[in-house]
Amino acid sequence: MEWFFYAFAFVFALLVTASAVYGLYWSSKHGQLRDFEKGAASIFDETEPVGVPTDFFPKKAKKKKDARKLG
Repeated sequence: MEWFFYAFAFVFALLVTASAVYGLYWSSKHGQLRDFEKGAASIFDETEPVGVPTDFFPKKAKKKKDARKLG
């Protein structure tokens, strides 16, 4: 029964590899790999210009120290 696992794993690995190779082939034929700068800049607009970060993480609230632990 161990051979079944190895056969399944081999077929699965072949399918994953074949889909990755096909994906790279498709993207190169359709021009997806030609101009990285244009694709990267396409997500920016007037409200968020290139090079100006507008996203932020909320600040963590400062924990109040417990008076019982201090003294």
